[in-house]
Amino acid sequence: MIPPIARLGLATLISAAIGISPISVMAADPVPATSPAAAPAPAATPTDKATEKKTKKTQKKAKKKSKKKAKPAADAATQ
Repeated sequence: MIPPIARLGLATLISAAIGISPISVMAADPVPATSPAAAPAPAATPTDKATEKKTKKTQKKAKKKSKKKAKPAADAATQ
C-alpha cells in the first residue's frame, strides 16, 4: 500500500510535469515568438498586391487584344 505522503508527492510531480510540458515545447520550437506580432505589418501589402495583380491583368488583356487586332490587319495587308 502506498502511504498518503507518497501519493501526494507523486501527484505533485505529475501535475508539475504536465504544467511544464508546454514550456519545454515552446523552448524547443524553432520559430521565434515575435513572428505573430510581426504578422499584422505585412497585412497592408495584400491590397497592394491585389492592385498590382489587377494592373498586370489589364495590361495583359490589352496586349492580347492588340495582338488580335494586329493579326487580321496583317492578313489583310498581305492579300
